[in-house]
Amino acid sequence: MSERPVCALELSTLERTPGTAPETTGRTAAVLAPVLRRDRRDHILFIQRSDELPDHPGQIAFPGGGRAAVDGSLRATALREADEEIGLRAAESTIVGRIDDIQTVSEYTVRPYVARIPDREYEPDGREVVGTVVLPVEALTSRENYESERRDHPTYGRIRIHFFRVGEVVVWGATAEMLIDLLERTSGWRRPPEPDRHVAPDAEFPV
Repeated sequence: MSERPVCALELSTLERTPGTAPETTGRTAAVLAPVLRRDRRDHILFIQRSDELPDHPGQIAFPGGGRAAVDGSLRATALREADEEIGLRAAESTIVGRIDDIQTVSEYTVRPYVARIPDREYEPDGREVVGTVVLPVEALTSRENYESERRDHPTYGRIRIHFFRVGEVVVWGATAEMLIDLLERTSGWRRPPEPDRHVAPDAEFPV
């Protein structure tokens, strides 16, 4: 892993090396990883999910959700959801590419798109999303803000779970997996080859 935090992302690399799309057997969804420029540094915008949601309550995530019948594509899903959840209008988003699809524990295949967006205030819908968080790439790529653990999952076998901690904010789970893919593709940041610790399958998540 690069020891020097990164201030800017080379998003043009996403045009040359688009993410992979494995065969989809279940429900599909899409998210938008929004990148904005503030104080001459790149930042990434996240949402805070409501504690009332049945899936991933209270977690830090990217705007997005399941594909609806009205969506002509997963790209349209990501843009529609971002508009509904935080008022990010499709015309404001410049999609620069996408990263690898992932499978979630809620049995969705999620396609993450990456977009440049304006640095302005965004309004959570108050139902599914209760807040937004903007984190500097410089902090996300600092080694002191990252850790991971290995555990044996009853369904998925041996897995590695990643955590990014910036102040009181913790990004983990599927969103951390997508964030890692984005950072590794567009910066010098690399995840360490080994986790920081091994834990029991029923250990509490350190959030």
